[in-house]
Amino acid sequence: MSRLIEEIKNYQEAFKKKAPLEIQEIMLKATKKLEEQSISKNALKVGDKAPDMKLPNAVGKEVSLYETLEENDFAVVSFYRGVWCSYCNLELKALQEKNEELISLGAKLLAVSPQSPDASLSTKEKNELAFEVLSDNENVIAKEYGLVFSLAEELRPIYLSFNIDIPANNDEDSYELPMPATYVINKNKEIIFSFVNEDYTKRCEPQDVVDAIKAAK
Repeated sequence: MSRLIEEIKNYQEAFKKKAPLEIQEIMLKATKKLEEQSISKNALKVGDKAPDMKLPNAVGKEVSLYETLEENDFAVVSFYRGVWCSYCNLELKALQEKNEELISLGAKLLAVSPQSPDASLSTKEKNELAFEVLSDNENVIAKEYGLVFSLAEELRPIYLSFNIDIPANNDEDSYELPMPATYVINKNKEIIFSFVNEDYTKRCEPQDVVDAIKAAK
């Protein structure tokens, strides 16, 4: 069992002990409904051309995917929901542990979420991330990658009860979020590895990203 999977399992066990059963059931049903819709089938996949993105980082500086690929052999793009998402934070920390190895392989890591630059800065500082954390306001880029869905109505008051205010965090009124997704993109702007899942508790293994890059070199 990888460290990320183990940490997710530990978090889930702790959550089950403290969260009311009826809330857990609502959350599970919402995830199952999203899975039944199979929205991940609309996401970009291996072999597709990756659209460019020009997004502000945590301090407001614009970062371009295509310019990143001019300077690096690969780009690793990880879409996550926000600083409020414990699963996202676990995944980002796991990616940070692989960041030096990714750099040595000629890859640059870009994490993308719909949250505001201020919230992205909080994410970067909270998780001690050395890679770029970008703000995709209104999920413009995530929509181009086919990743966006609207958070179920029945989940919104539950999230608020957890002090998670998605519109405030994203600085816009919708409850749209990206599915967790990770892409490896080569210099030709081609996607050579993809991970997309409707279930936000399922995350890409950073070692799989490393292995995909090694296989492509």
